Amino acid sequence: MLTLAILGFLHAEPLHGYELKSRITGLTGHIRPVSDGALYPALTRLEKAGLLLRRSEPGSGAVPRQVLELTAEGRAELERRLADPAEVEISDQIRFFTVAAFLDRLADPVRQAAVLRRRLAFLEAPSSFFYDAAGRPVSAEQEPNPFRRGMLLVARASGAAERAWLTETIAALEASSAP
Repeated sequence: MLTLAILGFLHAEPLHGYELKSRITGLTGHIRPVSDGALYPALTRLEKAGLLLRRSEPGSGAVPRQVLELTAEGRAELERRLADPAEVEISDQIRFFTVAAFLDRLADPVRQAAVLRRRLAFLEAPSSFFYDAAGRPVSAEQEPNPFRRGMLLVARASGAAERAWLTETIAALEASSAP
């Protein structure tokens, strides 16, 4: 997720490390904050892999600032990751939202729709936070615990809203790519 966010934000424009960290934090929020101990080793790894470049420019003080920008290989890697996200990037909501945040970087509407179809298929499969003794998903109506029932009701409403958005967006993407 961190690599995808780095590549996605740098696709739009070169950024300083602090600016990049702020944008990633804005995307992931308090749920999955990014630390310097995670970000800077990831940047070094991506630089060594030839996916990004660092250059120095004068800072506001005596210390020069490091500017990060994608290479052509970095752009290709972003496109590859967006076109074929890992299963966890489809099934985990926060990870999927990271994919969705940058899906416009994948220029082909048909390929964008294919990613959204994978998420829609995941959401349409029966699931729950809780399962009965036979392994069947427990619905909100079956759950006697009011707190668990609340979790299930909120998840149901959120899932319905997301499915509606996915269906509408897939139809729009497919219409825009029709001959």
